[in-house]
Amino acid sequence: MTMTLFTGLSAFPLTPMDDEGRLDADLLGRTLDRIVTAGADSIGLLGSTGGYVYLTPEERKRTLRAAVECVDGRTPLIVGVGALRTDTAEDLARDAKAMGADGLLLAPVSYQPLTEEEVFRHFEAVAGDLPLCIYNNPGTTRFSFSPDLIARLAEIPNVAAVKMPLPANGDYAGELRRLRAMTPGGFAIGYSGDWGAKDALLAGVDSWYSVAAGLLPGPALALVRAAQAGNAAEAERIDSAFQPLWALFREFGSYRVMFMLAEVLGIGHASPPRPILPLPEACRGRVQAALEHLVDVVGDRAESPI
Repeated sequence: MTMTLFTGLSAFPLTPMDDEGRLDADLLGRTLDRIVTAGADSIGLLGSTGGYVYLTPEERKRTLRAAVECVDGRTPLIVGVGALRTDTAEDLARDAKAMGADGLLLAPVSYQPLTEEEVFRHFEAVAGDLPLCIYNNPGTTRFSFSPDLIARLAEIPNVAAVKMPLPANGDYAGELRRLRAMTPGGFAIGYSGDWGAKDALLAGVDSWYSVAAGLLPGPALALVRAAQAGNAAEAERIDSAFQPLWALFREFGSYRVMFMLAEVLGIGHASPPRPILPLPEACRGRVQAALEHLVDVVGDRAESPI
């Protein structure tokens, strides 16, 4: 299995759309170029930050095509293929392979609550020729993977990793130890939830699937490299710089904050898909202040025009 694809920093960019819902390929390209230039280990295209559930299959194909052309093999692309129906997810996985993606990310998207057996069969059908990461995101899917189900899925060929939510009890090391004992050697275990990244990384997880890195890959990568080197003091310092941004993420949801952050950074304007509304204009000052604090502490690695 390709564990190295699912290690280090995976940066999750927005899928920028204009007010009419059309992909802004130029803005996507500028965002991806920042991630590639910073040296992120992978790009998590069409994840939750990429708003995949709000896009039609054709819009998702168009986004992937533009991303593959822009990245041009410089950074591995992991593509979200979650869909309400198994056959749609299978089609998206085949398209990802055909268009040059390096790996897949699959969440069990559903309207009806799913059983563990239904989720297992879903993954069994979608897993194919590309390494696949289990997307355990109960905050949006309302389905939480049990350790037993993760272990069972890890036996499917090409199911190579899991993207976990932050543990409610904060016991990263304990959860990591239990999952490693239940899964094959080489199975990669990573976490999302940016405000818990520092603790997860210092506990020894394989990867950080980062929302913030979609627009701020420089400081996000600095945090990862400090933790990977065992430099807890430096990781703490960089994480402290992110705290105002983490507070905004927790209060408003990272997805909404990212759209305004793109504008504050001067990268460009994109509209979230309705019914999601942009942050109120009154929040702009807080987003600006969070970015300035990050730049003050971390320095020019923030890649900000401020």
